[in-house]
Amino acid sequence: MSEPVAERLQEVWQDIAELCDGLTPAQWDTATDCPGWTVRDNVAHMIGTERMLMGEQPSADRPAADKPYVRNDIGRANEQWIESYRDWDGAKLLDEFRAVTARRLDILGKLTPEEWDREGFTPEGPGPYRQFMAIRVFDCWYHDQDIREALDRPGNLTGPVADLSLTRIVERALPYIVGKKAAAPQGARVRFDIADPPLIADVVVEGRAAVGPSDPSEMPTTGLELDRRTFARLAGGRWSGDHARTNGVVRVTGDQELGDRIVDNMGFTI
Repeated sequence: MSEPVAERLQEVWQDIAELCDGLTPAQWDTATDCPGWTVRDNVAHMIGTERMLMGEQPSADRPAADKPYVRNDIGRANEQWIESYRDWDGAKLLDEFRAVTARRLDILGKLTPEEWDREGFTPEGPGPYRQFMAIRVFDCWYHDQDIREALDRPGNLTGPVADLSLTRIVERALPYIVGKKAAAPQGARVRFDIADPPLIADVVVEGRAAVGPSDPSEMPTTGLELDRRTFARLAGGRWSGDHARTNGVVRVTGDQELGDRIVDNMGFTI
């Protein structure tokens, strides 16, 4: 499998399968930080998305009930897929996950370079199919993290899959978080010092906020020091700023008010 993003999908799906292998019924039904979803629901969601990408539809005889956390058509489709697997036990659901992801990997392995480059729909707007599949890596890694948190088995925070996912947050979300959501003033420089292993990013507000080169000689207006786990949980809207501060997993230096505002507005996923 020569396309790197396909290899990342294989890796994250293998991690999820190994993580869920042998879970008890109670563990499958454990609530996660993903609003309204159990461990089982996270896995059913991923199965449904990959089946949808193969042109399949959820069962029409199991309509999803309205849920307070469902805000759009994508959310309603997710719930319908989850409902279609509601009566399955965990072991059977995991077998389905392995079978569906194997089918997807077979399809991806047969794509030509031209097909990977072809422009089309992505959740971020028009882009090449490679970009769409990078988003799938990101999404599945987040649900892997949701499951790990629910089971108290933190991990998979380093390596190619985690690096791809965290880099996407840095490059595509931090300018929006700092410039739009937290309304950092013109001239502000916000440094994110993410540990284990280190990932340092400066967001500079000059006109529009943008990720710029991290220059140690430039004193940031505000600095945020946190580890990869905390960064991901905040950016995914899974942890609140109060949770991070109460548990001492984020440190703000410089402009404390701006730093706290950024921490409180880190969540950007839908």
